[in-house]
Parts: sequence; C-alpha cells; structure tokens
Amino acid sequence: QGQLVESGGGSVQPGGSLRLSCAASGLTFSYYDVGWFRQAPGKDRVLVASISRSGERTYYQDSVKGRFTISRNNVANTVALQMNSLNPEDTAIYYCATGRIFRPLTSIQATDYWGKGTLVTVSS
Repeated sequence: QGQLVESGGGSVQPGGSLRLSCAASGLTFSYYDVGWFRQAPGKDRVLVASISRSGERTYYQDSVKGRFTISRNNVANTVALQMNSLNPEDTAIYYCATGRIFRPLTSIQATDYWGKGTLVTVSS
C-alpha cells in the first residue's frame, strides 16, 4: 500500500523560507503526478502546486507563483516544495498527494494517495 510522508514544516517569520519534502513508498512513484495542497483554518483544502510524472510540467496557484517551486526526484521517490517570501496567508497544513495512476492531477478529486500533512506557520 502506498504511503506519503511530509516533512519540513515549522514556524517562520514573514519573508522567510521553508522547504517541504514528501517521501513516497509502496508505489511506483514515477507513475503518478504529485501535488502539494494546503488547508488554512476554516478554509477548504486547495491545490497550490503540482508536477507531472516526468517533472516536465508544473502548475502553481496564482497566489504562490514566483515564490514556490515544486520539484521531484524519481530515483529517491521524493517531491519538494521550496517556499520563499512567505507571508501569514501561507499559514496552513500542507499535504502531499498523488494523482491517479497515469492521470493528470488537476483537482482534489483526482487524487489517490495522501500524506498526513505538515504544519507551516508564518508569523512575526
């Protein structure tokens, strides 16, 4: 059974940076698109970035474009989210998820495996 485990969350001041990592096991990682979702208190879970199986295509939510970078390593079975210029609105639990096998990850409904999340807090 596939598993995803996130790490790298924490507390940071506005303007700071964090790097989240997602480690996959129990699945053929290169068969899946991978995305990072986030859920702020009282809000819906939303897709903030995704990367295709080969890493050739990426997607970013408008609010994170130019600040966040998603990348993957299909040998190490990991996906990273580099987050720069963080602001309080980025405070949320961040989840790693795969799309469905051989299908694009386009929405929260088009997902298969999920991690348990890692908390990011941006505050002065």
